Amino acid sequence: MKEYPAIRAIISGGGTGGHIFPALSIANQLKALNPQTEILFVGANGRMEMEKVPAAGYKIVGLDISGLKRSLSVDNLKLPFKVIRSVMTAKKIIREFKPDIAIGVGGYASAPLLRAAQELKVPTLIQEQNGFAGLTNKILGKNAKKICVAYDGMERFFPADRIILTGNPIRKEIVPATEEMKQEAYAFYGLNPEKKHLFIVGGSLGSRTLNTAMKNWIEAGCPGGENLEVIWQCGKYYKAGIDAFMEGRKLPAIQHSDFIKRMDLAYAAADVVISRSGASSISELCAAHKASIFVPSPNVTEDHQTHNAMALVRKDAGMIVKDVDAPASLMETACALLADPEKIASMERNIALLAKTDAAQTIADEVYGILNK
Repeated sequence: MKEYPAIRAIISGGGTGGHIFPALSIANQLKALNPQTEILFVGANGRMEMEKVPAAGYKIVGLDISGLKRSLSVDNLKLPFKVIRSVMTAKKIIREFKPDIAIGVGGYASAPLLRAAQELKVPTLIQEQNGFAGLTNKILGKNAKKICVAYDGMERFFPADRIILTGNPIRKEIVPATEEMKQEAYAFYGLNPEKKHLFIVGGSLGSRTLNTAMKNWIEAGCPGGENLEVIWQCGKYYKAGIDAFMEGRKLPAIQHSDFIKRMDLAYAAADVVISRSGASSISELCAAHKASIFVPSPNVTEDHQTHNAMALVRKDAGMIVKDVDAPASLMETACALLADPEKIASMERNIALLAKTDAAQTIADEVYGILNK
């Protein structure tokens, strides 16, 4: 039986749920292996992790760091100075906390923290969630002890001898739906079990494209949706506008909200899921064995969401609709898929083969392997 002595670990990253949930999964697993383990999170001030991490019961400190803006902005001129200050602050945090290891999961704070750790000779582990690594992780990967990845072929970006195919850590409650779970989901969301169900999830912040596609479909009279009920996560940025749009429309088969508290039940209820193709979303859909239509966001570094989605599309484990095409054709594609139970069953079987549900434990074992050496 393996022994897991108490350790001190810094986990850094965030910005979106796609970075925060894997970070929390790793932290929870390390604490489950030894409750005496001490964990400190390092995030970016003003970002989502500064709220979500304390809510999960962990301490977090923030760095004053942001990303490069795509448009011309004076803020871009300040970025090099922010990076230098953040690295200095990260070094101070490391000297005070004295971690045994630093783990980076991506996001603005991850880069300066890992750089500081490597300069101070603290061993580092990178958890790369996407199928296309960004420039920062490629640079930091040269000195990382291990790089835990979710996709094959990552030797293009990292030293092959340090890559471990682990999958992405996900929330433990995301599992294939049993009949009991489906009935609970129908009751929780007030759904008719005799109808088809579509779950549209634009992420915690929402997706303008997915919301526009839904609005266009509703304005057209919901063609193909006669026997369909929809759970629609529109995101907190768009909730007020969607509320105004839906006001006065008698559409009891469509329920919208800014945030889904029971993702496990939303997945369980869904016959088909429409989603962006962030790494964590894909990993959860694999674990839930869901037929999915991906609409990759074009507003991400290196177009990595398209790379993520295509890894599934090439294995007939998902479908893809380009962002530019989605407002006009997404809902037509979804309704056609919902009318094809054989296609849905085939996609469910294929995506199930890609599920890696023990990623958090595998990463924890890699952490201890690094420290034991």
